[in-house]
Amino acid sequence: MIIKEETILETAKELVEERQLILFNDDVNTFDHVIDCLIAICGHELTQAEQCAYIVHYNGKCVVKSGSFDKLKPLLTALQIQKLSVEIK
Repeated sequence: MIIKEETILETAKELVEERQLILFNDDVNTFDHVIDCLIAICGHELTQAEQCAYIVHYNGKCVVKSGSFDKLKPLLTALQIQKLSVEIK
């Protein structure tokens, strides 16, 4: 089986461009608000959103989504509108 060089390059480029949407702890937002936002904006299931909320609470931050910058940017903006502390790394 021969793999085309451009296929390998495209795959490598996608891996390099993988980013993380990180949610940070704050003293303002409630658990319920964070959970509701993760479900509505990031498409998390209830259990996943609850786990992320607890990780943020105890560790100070949590990766809530991974993907390309272009896919994460609208999520970042929507979470910021909801007054959550987030960034893309």
